[in-house]
Order: sequence, then C-alpha cells, then structure tokens
Amino acid sequence: MRRIYESGALHRDDDEPFSPREREESFTPQAMRSIDSTGLSRLVVPNRVRHRAISIEVSTPQSTYPAGAAVPFQVAMRNAMPFPITIATESPILWTWEVDGVAEASHVPLHDPPYERGGFRFDRGERKRFRKRWQQNFRVADDEWESAEPGTYTIGAGLNVENAAEKGLYDETTVTIEPDAE
Repeated sequence: MRRIYESGALHRDDDEPFSPREREESFTPQAMRSIDSTGLSRLVVPNRVRHRAISIEVSTPQSTYPAGAAVPFQVAMRNAMPFPITIATESPILWTWEVDGVAEASHVPLHDPPYERGGFRFDRGERKRFRKRWQQNFRVADDEWESAEPGTYTIGAGLNVENAAEKGLYDETTVTIEPDAE
C-alpha cells in the first residue's frame, strides 16, 4: 500500500471528495495526554464535596428470613458528580460491612491491613455494586461460629474512612430473623 502512495500513481485532489489528499509530511501525531484524575480530585475538589458526591445504599431482597437461611445483601455506591472523585481510605481495604456493629460478623480480626492509606476511585457518574451474604453466624474464634438468635439485626456498610456515618459514607438496613416454626 505504501508503494502506491509514494509512486504518484494516484490522482490527488483536495477538492475532490473521493480522491486522496496531499500528505503533510511535517505533521506527526502526538500521543494523547491523560490527566491523573485521582490527583486532580485531591487538589481541586474539597473533601466535603467529595463526601457528598458519593452515596451508599444497603439493601436486602426481603426484610424477614427464617432462622439458618443466608441473608443476601447488596451495597450500592454511586458518584453523583460529572467528574471523577477519589475518596482517601484508612487502609487498602476500601469498604467494610458489619452486623450489629461487629465487623464482617466476626469478633476475631479477619484482616491485618498495612498502615498505609488507600484511595477509592469513582469515575464520573459511576455506580458500584457489591453483593455479600451473611450466614446468620458470628465468628467468636478462629474455628468457632455462633448462630444468631431470632430477632432484629442491623446490616451496615460504608467506606473505610474515619467517621463514615457522619460524612454520609455509610448506610444500614435491618432484617428480622424468625424462629423455626415447630
């Protein structure tokens, strides 16, 4: 193909729409430059605006479950702004969930994250959805679980930031566990 263009065998005319145009040898395409949206978000957008931009919603398919049945829940996060937002997190673990204030329904620490901060990035208008299941058990030791008693429990989730509830980066829902019908 290159030989055809260099040979002059083609009729070139800038005014005729179906013929090749003259080449401009001096023009060299340049790579598109990208902007670091995380850095730009940190520099330009104040923390309070970043926190208001992100909404979190925890939901379950039903509000009542029989004893022993898994409780599925969904955590939906959304950036309402027309530009990317990055939220600084306490560790590389970006978000957490809990049942009645017990992180991941475990009295035993499950994670030992490093003491470095992280960042949770949301593109403009981006929605993130996470699905989890609570098996109606609380972990009390490395190899021991306790079943949840019938009653009402609160499932909450939020970004891994200090005072997430005060900043609007936390939500919760309640579920009722009914006793076995015997």
